[in-house]
Amino acid sequence: MRGFILRRLLMLIPLLLGITFLVFSLMSLAPGDFLTPIKAQRDVSSEYIVQLEKRFGLDQPWYIQYFLWLKNILTLDFGYSWTYKIPVIELIGQRFLATVLLSFSAMCLAWSIAIPIGMIAAVRKHGLFDRLSGLCAYAALSIPEFFLALIAVFFAVRTGWFPIDGFRSVNYDFLPLGLRFLDIVHHLVLPTLVLGIGSIAGIMRIHRTNVLDTLNAEYITTAQAKGLPERTILTRHVLRNAINPLISTLGLSLSSLLSGSLIIETIFNYPGLGQLIYHALLREDTFVVMGATVMSCVLLVIGNLIADILLAISDPRVRTPA
Repeated sequence: MRGFILRRLLMLIPLLLGITFLVFSLMSLAPGDFLTPIKAQRDVSSEYIVQLEKRFGLDQPWYIQYFLWLKNILTLDFGYSWTYKIPVIELIGQRFLATVLLSFSAMCLAWSIAIPIGMIAAVRKHGLFDRLSGLCAYAALSIPEFFLALIAVFFAVRTGWFPIDGFRSVNYDFLPLGLRFLDIVHHLVLPTLVLGIGSIAGIMRIHRTNVLDTLNAEYITTAQAKGLPERTILTRHVLRNAINPLISTLGLSLSSLLSGSLIIETIFNYPGLGQLIYHALLREDTFVVMGATVMSCVLLVIGNLIADILLAISDPRVRTPA
């Protein structure tokens, strides 16, 4: 297992380099840079601008700037945000936990609901439950996330049951430890529901198809002929084999959650990485965009690595090198 994990980690290094290089090159195509607002100020001297350009390598070609940024990253120096007036690593640290909690809670919600529903729908194929779950899944997939988010905000405003912005309350620092946890959960309820509904529908339909294919396998027919209880067949044989394709898509599910969280974070004013990247792009805050992109890639990489490990545990054949 250690060798398997090591191979996966070594494969992730060129992936991170390729993504950051692509993002940096695309940002270099945009006119101006993060010093453009400073250059527009009349009280800033041209000598000071030149000093800043030399300090951050803006007088060099974009690919030289990328390698200078990469060199600083190796020492955990993510640069300085001229928009927020704080180091980028400190700014990302404030947003990273919020994005991790939102993505993790949405994924746990989606899997805990979609797996049982997909299993029951497959076992009761063409029954009332199967038809209703399929109808709800198609309805959930057809409704845009931003529309669901707007409905959730409207519901929160009308009822007053849930907060409509932020990650925690204003008086969070003055609350006891238990109430702090409940306060964060309270703020996560609506964003998690909105972000997880689309994933529930997709995972449920995929799992239903996998279960149906597994039920038609010969070893399931053999198990039934031996007189094994239906519950044993479903839990020990069907579920374990049907869930393998879903485990392999865990990383892709996390990437869709991270991309979808931008809309959710914007509507709910949720202080996550998605909202941070969006505002940094508008203000051409290069170091913030690159730092937040690296953190998002790390989350995606960790998700894929966890999926590979879980798949290797579930199916030992995956551990064998080709």
